Amino acid sequence: MTTLFHGARKLDAHGQVDDFWMRVRGNTIESVGSGPQHPEADTLVDVSGQWFVPGFVDLHSHGGGGHSFDNGRDEISAALNAHRAHGTTRSVISLVANPVAQLRESLGVVAELAASDPLVLGSHLEGPFLSPDRRGAHNPQFLLDPLPWTIEELLGAANGTLRQITIAPELEGALEAIDLLVENRVTVAIGHTDAGFDLTREAFDRGARLLTHVFNAMPGIHHRAPGPIIAAFEDDRVTIELILDGLHVHPDVAALVFRSAPGRVALITDAMAAAASADGDYRLGSLNVSVRDGLAVLSGTSTIAGSTLTQDVALRCAINSAEVSPRDAITALTTTPATAIGYGERFGYLAPGFAADAVLLDHDWKVTGVWADGVKLA
Repeated sequence: MTTLFHGARKLDAHGQVDDFWMRVRGNTIESVGSGPQHPEADTLVDVSGQWFVPGFVDLHSHGGGGHSFDNGRDEISAALNAHRAHGTTRSVISLVANPVAQLRESLGVVAELAASDPLVLGSHLEGPFLSPDRRGAHNPQFLLDPLPWTIEELLGAANGTLRQITIAPELEGALEAIDLLVENRVTVAIGHTDAGFDLTREAFDRGARLLTHVFNAMPGIHHRAPGPIIAAFEDDRVTIELILDGLHVHPDVAALVFRSAPGRVALITDAMAAAASADGDYRLGSLNVSVRDGLAVLSGTSTIAGSTLTQDVALRCAINSAEVSPRDAITALTTTPATAIGYGERFGYLAPGFAADAVLLDHDWKVTGVWADGVKLA
């Protein structure tokens, strides 16, 4: 079956094209062009001049719609449906620090889900290899040094679907763990760390290629101690995760990130169960979280515990508050995150050979339609 989208304002990392059309066969984009002349198809979709962009890719999320990714397959699926309605067509399932046996079980669940649902790209272990002093909303009882036998155990449970892992490079065995993970084609992220500039650079030289939610759970920029953020800014090999909800990072600082690392910013949600849901009391792994006015904190503290963000909201915050160009904002939601975990040849562009993932947006950048693998989701 073929589908033709026409009359669109296309926007992706290649730029804007007006009166754009796109023909899809099955789950893949077959051809594209512009102008009133276009090929026939079994189904026609008149986009009517709205923005037409690639499906969003979220490298880092823990849940949504009232459901948590730590609570089994049904909960994961329900949370994903909440995010898909907001434009996220491909997701990496992030897991917080838990006992190794529980992480093995969760990794196995994600591996099974990824085998049956192509919109699930695999898993992300945000814990347990984190600095106790920069743990954020991770239970300190479950934090570990990244020793090789633990790494092998987790890799085996993931069965080839572990896409990224966050590590504090100052931990015992961390640099050797980076070597092992890179050999197994896992994207290593530096985060939840007290590492300084030099150690972070060494971790990048060993093969780490991501910075987990820049500015959060790490040293800031100091004029005599530049820290991990400057190390990431200076390294063109490194992709920088950014939570752009106006709460985790001030919009003006977010704009600085985009200027300092052009084409290397990945807008993530780091969402917990309250994303696309209501204020209230929730759980993040084994910890209690309170959500008030959209801000999630560990109950009884001021420690931020994930976000209530969806990627369409991040897009609007980037454009309207941080004054990032629409092209750069869309790139940070699509091409950059896909490339960061090795999917840059399949996702992130509205071009022949790419997955038929697309989001339709009105003039206020609000989602009006979502397609993934050629199928309408919302």
